[in-house]
Amino acid sequence: MSWDEWEQLKKEASGRSSTAMRLNQLPAEPTDASGGQGDLRVDQKDLAAIGDAAFRLHQDLDRSGDHARVASLSAASGLTSQGFALGKALDHVAGHWVDQVQSLLDACAHISNHLDYTKGAHAGDEFHIYGTVSSIADLDKGFDERAGR
Repeated sequence: MSWDEWEQLKKEASGRSSTAMRLNQLPAEPTDASGGQGDLRVDQKDLAAIGDAAFRLHQDLDRSGDHARVASLSAASGLTSQGFALGKALDHVAGHWVDQVQSLLDACAHISNHLDYTKGAHAGDEFHIYGTVSSIADLDKGFDERAGR
């Protein structure tokens, strides 16, 4: 392609399209009867159940993961002492096992702790909102009494 052809194509393209920006987006979601969007709802019971499940998984994994570590290291030691190269390989795998179990334990603890925090934060928000709305209702009642309504 020559320079002249390139310039001609650019000129034609600039004449066909505007320079305005256009963003692609999803269509707006319909609202439900309460005016909200979507159907995601979570209550304290749901958060507590997920947090409890993560805590139980942490406990079970800690116990079972440690059992596998001890058994693998024992087998690796026995194989190594008998001159099998497989012992060193099993010891290497057991080391990686410990790292992976620890990563999963950390993730379970993070989920459990975060949900406990979320539950407490939402309870605090609910208390604050209730106090604010109650105060407004008391003020309205006072204004109504003063106005003689």
